[in-house]
Amino acid sequence: MAEIFDPKPVEVKGFEFDERILKLAEKAEAECSGAFAEADRVARQNGERVLRAFINNKVSAACLGGTTGYGYDDIGRDTLDKVYAEVFGAEDALVRHSFVSGTHALTVALFGILRTGDKIVSLTGKPYDTLEEVIGIRGNGHGSLKDFGVEYDQVDFLPDGKPDLAEIFKKVRGAKVAYIQRSRGYALRPTLTVDNIAEIVKSVKNANPDAVVMVDNCYGEFVETREPLSVGADLIIGSLIKNPGAGIAETGGYIAGKKELVELCSYRMTCVGMGKEVGCTLNQNKPMYQGLFFAPEVVSNAVKTAAFTAKIMSMLGFECLPKPEEKRGDIITTVLMKNAENLVAFCQGVQKGSPIDSYVTPEPWDMPGYDSKVIMAAGAFNMGASIELSADAPLREPFAAYVQGGLTFPTGRMGILTAIQEMYDKHCIRLI
Repeated sequence: MAEIFDPKPVEVKGFEFDERILKLAEKAEAECSGAFAEADRVARQNGERVLRAFINNKVSAACLGGTTGYGYDDIGRDTLDKVYAEVFGAEDALVRHSFVSGTHALTVALFGILRTGDKIVSLTGKPYDTLEEVIGIRGNGHGSLKDFGVEYDQVDFLPDGKPDLAEIFKKVRGAKVAYIQRSRGYALRPTLTVDNIAEIVKSVKNANPDAVVMVDNCYGEFVETREPLSVGADLIIGSLIKNPGAGIAETGGYIAGKKELVELCSYRMTCVGMGKEVGCTLNQNKPMYQGLFFAPEVVSNAVKTAAFTAKIMSMLGFECLPKPEEKRGDIITTVLMKNAENLVAFCQGVQKGSPIDSYVTPEPWDMPGYDSKVIMAAGAFNMGASIELSADAPLREPFAAYVQGGLTFPTGRMGILTAIQEMYDKHCIRLI
């Protein structure tokens, strides 16, 4: 087909797009109808489960207030733990605004469970970049698990991207923690579904029934109707500025699972002997409750945005993971941008379509915790909240943009179209 050299910009509610981009968007959205219907079904089931947990645990107006100082007898904090436990199928949960990130919550869990001489095995290859220094496989090691005498090993994925169950069976013998990262992080391997996690858990428990199966659940909450604890995981950990906070929780994280393990984690969070019994909530209870309540619907919008992104970017000739027709395990779509110019243009376009700081131009920078320059587009109400539409990537091969979030599908869709228009304006793509 010949290239059209006379594009006709079209005004769309204050946005100006090439008409070919709008036609492509209409086609992509129509072809996503099946994925959208599935996202709605999952949201209904998860929403009902969350509502039941609120009712069963007698959430009251008094729970929405906060405490100061030591936080003794904080009914809101203690009830929220119970609500999270029921929602995720846990014996207990530790939900706190004082977790500064998902990495912090994961670190508290790891240091809460592991002791000198113990061994942790990552069953999903190399963990996310920000955990490398925590474990001690990168950096100076000051205060890392390695520095405290914890041994590390990992099992890489098979060439087809599936977990290596046979190697997992061998390596978890004698391990204290069997660690699973549900999402892909800055890698190209598939995100794990709950069914995938069930297979891994079975292999671990057959080899070492005493191993603690710990799942980094970030980006995966409410994408399916089940969570990893329902298939035998012992602990799940996540961030409230991702899925379960729904863009409403201003900060925080959670740890949920077996009661004795959550207690050990709480001792690391505060101190031995006090654990969950202290920790004021200030004014954070209400947004944490509201975030959880809205989470199933907001995650559904993010899944729709992810499916739309995969479909339209595939139509433009970019490989996307997961592919548009594949089952999703999280809210992330990885778009292989081919080169740095495409990557930067796409991220800058996402920023232009954001509700906050749309006028800002993101540039690659040396972000703490990463070993490559990273570009991050995130015009979010809560800084760094990746349940809100964002796109980020390390500036290295294979120049993959990791696109996630979208509080509403209409605004998520517009953000992606703005990114495509930016790529076209910078001569990164051709329209036919």
